[in-house]
Amino acid sequence: QVQLVESGGGLVQAGGSLGLSCAASGSIFRIASMYWYRQAAGKQRELVGTVTSGGAADYADSVKGRFTISRANARNMVTLQMNNLKPEDTAVYYCSADVQPRGAFIQRYWGQGTQVTVSS
Repeated sequence: QVQLVESGGGLVQAGGSLGLSCAASGSIFRIASMYWYRQAAGKQRELVGTVTSGGAADYADSVKGRFTISRANARNMVTLQMNNLKPEDTAVYYCSADVQPRGAFIQRYWGQGTQVTVSS
């Protein structure tokens, strides 16, 4: 059983910063890419960014230069540092990862989501 648990959401004023963390636990053989998604009310879930097992990160145009994704492979963790937040960044943020459990094939897992609200 593999679980992803996010933490760090909350309320912040526009222009402020917030950091999210996601920890994977369970019977894990390896983790390939890890992702952050977000879903605003009434909108489809969108990809915020990706980080490979080697640490190479890529971002949606809407967050480039403001958000940074990092991972700590030894702790099966990924973080999302969000700076210069805007009201349009308000959403539920989800962590996701391509995880290969021990004795099983690689598959995508999702966290439960954490709310980020940016006030104007």
